[in-house]
Amino acid sequence: RIVVDGLARLPSFSHAVVAGDTIYVSGSLGTLPGSMELAEGGTGPETTQTLRNIERILEECGAGLADVVKVSVYLSDIGTFNEMNDAYLLAFGDDPPARITLGGVDLALGAAVEIECIAYKPT
Repeated sequence: RIVVDGLARLPSFSHAVVAGDTIYVSGSLGTLPGSMELAEGGTGPETTQTLRNIERILEECGAGLADVVKVSVYLSDIGTFNEMNDAYLLAFGDDPPARITLGGVDLALGAAVEIECIAYKPT
């Protein structure tokens, strides 16, 4: 069970769990470091911050975004897909992992986006 100091979380879950060579990152929001406050500006900036938070979680597990194999993205408004996708591609580049995106979901803190992922990192 991985908990990263300085990253927001509810006490009812860990930021990630490592099982063998697989890292399961919990649903993460675009909260600013050390707070439960979301990045301002909506879906694009929240996506960028969410992926920064996930990158910190993965680093704590000895991995990085390049090790991510599957991503699930949850949007409160599917109409903001392009904003999320632009920020997502800036983080993952031209060789992104497998992904599903779901829209029309209510998210904690009134967030615009929540992202969870699975990474593979040989031990």
